[in-house]
Amino acid sequence: MPAWLSHPLGWRSGPVPRAAVVRGALSAGPLLALGMLTGHLGPAVLAALGAMLAGVNDRPGTRRTGVVHIGLPAVAGAFGVLCGGLLADGGGRWAAVPALFVVGWLSGALSVAGPVWSAAAMQLLVTASIGAGMPLEGPAWLKASCYLGGAAWLLLLRFLLRAPTLRRGARWDGEREAVAAVFDALADVLRAVGGPDAGAARRRLTAAQQRADESVRLMRLLSWPAGPGGSAAVHRIVARFGAATALCEAGTALLWEGRPLPAQVAEGPRRLAAAVRADGAPGALPSPASDTVQRGAFDRALLDAAIAFDRTDPAVGSLPYGTSALPPRRPRTVRRSAGRVFAPARRENGLRVALCVAASTAVALSLHQDHWYWLPATAAFLVKPDLGPLFSRVVNRVAGTAAGVLVFILLTAATAGLDGHWWVIAVVVTGGALIPVATRHFAFQTAVVTLLVLSFLYVAGDTEATVARLLDTALACAIVLLVGHLPHLTDPRVRVGHRFAVALRCTERYLSHVLETPSADGTPHPTGASYGTGTPPLGGDAAGVALRHAAYRALAEARAVAETAAAELPGPRRTHRHDWPAVVARAERIVEAATVCAVRVEQGVPPPSAAEVREVTRALAAMADALEEGRPPTAATAAPAPIECRSLRDVMTHLHGIQALTTAA
Repeated sequence: MPAWLSHPLGWRSGPVPRAAVVRGALSAGPLLALGMLTGHLGPAVLAALGAMLAGVNDRPGTRRTGVVHIGLPAVAGAFGVLCGGLLADGGGRWAAVPALFVVGWLSGALSVAGPVWSAAAMQLLVTASIGAGMPLEGPAWLKASCYLGGAAWLLLLRFLLRAPTLRRGARWDGEREAVAAVFDALADVLRAVGGPDAGAARRRLTAAQQRADESVRLMRLLSWPAGPGGSAAVHRIVARFGAATALCEAGTALLWEGRPLPAQVAEGPRRLAAAVRADGAPGALPSPASDTVQRGAFDRALLDAAIAFDRTDPAVGSLPYGTSALPPRRPRTVRRSAGRVFAPARRENGLRVALCVAASTAVALSLHQDHWYWLPATAAFLVKPDLGPLFSRVVNRVAGTAAGVLVFILLTAATAGLDGHWWVIAVVVTGGALIPVATRHFAFQTAVVTLLVLSFLYVAGDTEATVARLLDTALACAIVLLVGHLPHLTDPRVRVGHRFAVALRCTERYLSHVLETPSADGTPHPTGASYGTGTPPLGGDAAGVALRHAAYRALAEARAVAETAAAELPGPRRTHRHDWPAVVARAERIVEAATVCAVRVEQGVPPPSAAEVREVTRALAAMADALEEGRPPTAATAAPAPIECRSLRDVMTHLHGIQALTTAA
């Protein structure tokens, strides 16, 4: 079975998020019940809608990450309701077509920036369509306030519904768990070195590092007065994550070396993870066995971690991770800023979203006098780039909508003899509780969301349009499937190449930084001594750590986009399919080799010559430019003179492999 046909059947597994289920049950249902009691059904429906869409973004993480992952999309959604309401109040019906085209282009361009921005862009577009087409009374600012209030209610529940505990310092348990997960993932990597599962273990380690990095940074940014001993607790978490960063860097060198390790090597990170969770000391750690440069770097990082865990005075020791300045940014001219805004990947995705939404809006306005918003709102969900391949989204959207409509019709028939609409509250409470589980499959999520939205509309007085919603969904799917496969509009090489280009550029800047040479565009990178003290913080200087994290983060995003592109339905411009998984594997090896180069130089191995570094960074920059622009690499990445440095030679080997994989027409 081809990937485009089997993808709709995939199901993500995992534990049930019980806390999120409870929050979902208490989010939209009570708001809707309050509106029914007070007679303000319109504001209650908008508040319940805000709580429902906030529940879609209610993912596991710390309370502070919840502020960003829920709050930013909620603010964007409220702005969309405001814009849609102003459009409905001041413009004609057909003014919605060009207006939603502009909003769609902005939403599509923002969706490329990352998962949080993608969620915010999707809510902006969906709520703009709903605000312009849903006939609810009240001024636009009141509608936006009600929507934002519903999302704020769910965010408040996230802060209040915590597991009861009397242990001192429990407020930082989320950050401690995130840091401990990094040590556990590193232990899994060390056990898998030299085996077939090493690559998967390395990706899990990257994901754990990204979650911990976000948690620690937000902890420092959003911490309120910690009280007695609180600042020391924050310092310990930051310092221990710095130790984890340094240890992971050395572990990457062992992974690159590929020699199986004794089982006791993984015991050190396991004990460090337990110490982080208990906020205590790790006890005795495994003895060193430095038989290679890479193993020596790991043993030294383990010793530094033991010292960091034993340190109790926040004022003693090197500068902890995260306190130094952010990495230097290249001067941003008007031309460079415009180039980022109109980059091929942003331009392509923005144009596709804008055309799909505008076409859906025009068809809906031609068919419906009222309630035309369902078509463009459905198109907005379908063109969200990180929900899977387009064909898979279309199939799951139709199946999920049909299931939701059928369940709602059966519920309506079963409760026909009951007085009032109070049975709808039970449906909304149940649907809200299912949302955190339904995110595992797009069809399941669509069915739950459809059931909830139909319940909102039923309470608001729209009791006759249930079957029409199914027909509108099928029509929107047909429009999106047609526009999404136009021969001159979409090219997966641009969308996937953009992610790889970001990773390669971060790798080029990381190599230039750690080897103290200018980057390919001539921008110098300062050394760690420029960041506050003469001693670099744990895990390397902040600029190098940030650049390496950015490279791995871009690789994780590239892998997700590559897997989606590999499962797309073949179209007119897809006669040739690049082997994107192989490109991802080689790009991961490039970043690992760059990390190993930094580790070896730090251990006293003679650094590569300036000519070798310039040759490698020039090739990385040339490959990034070619992938960003969606064109085959040219002779700019041709093989240079022989390179003596093993890790840099490995970089060039895999770079030429990427060139061979992406050159074919």
